[in-house]
Amino acid sequence: MSTQYPMLLEVEDLLRQESEAVRNIPVSDSFIRAVDLIYKKVHQEGGKVIASGMGKAGQIAENIATTLSSTGTPAVFLHPSEAQHGDLGVIRQNDVLLVLSNSGKTREILELVGLTHNLYSSVPLIVITGNPDGELPKIAEVSIFTGNPKEVCILGLTPTTSTTTMTVIGDILVVLEMKKIGFSHADYAKRHHGGYLGQKSRNAANIL
Repeated sequence: MSTQYPMLLEVEDLLRQESEAVRNIPVSDSFIRAVDLIYKKVHQEGGKVIASGMGKAGQIAENIATTLSSTGTPAVFLHPSEAQHGDLGVIRQNDVLLVLSNSGKTREILELVGLTHNLYSSVPLIVITGNPDGELPKIAEVSIFTGNPKEVCILGLTPTTSTTTMTVIGDILVVLEMKKIGFSHADYAKRHHGGYLGQKSRNAANIL
């Protein structure tokens, strides 16, 4: 136990740093504007959310896309590199682009935005970033700031705390969008038939 105790203290400290990063995410009307923009493009104009990011931020973007889709807001993940080899064709003019970039200047994402606007100049851009002064926020309709927390990685390099805040921001957008569209247990059950969650949602909605 004595050899493990110092490590347990370290675990507590890491949890504290991660939780403080979440609590320090700036609260602004950017959340509301993002939800309203997604609602307009997806639920009023029949488009979808195109989520993208590079590296670890891309993994978070993919998670946001699948969670949005399962809760009534159609979304797909588009890898910024694959987009340059034909996958850009998934984008339609009534879609909305949601990109994640901690630096706010990820080259592949900037290229994706440029290619998207070359295809459909009217596609709006939402950015989740740790750098409000980056190139991406300057061209975005809506920019949501993570607070730029210090990474808990011992090198200060590996995306750790930054991706935690991105995940939480994505969760907030999902929940607010669910409330805006009045998403119900019955709606969830229609989209999630299998497994424990499917059964739980059907029971809540009294669906066999």
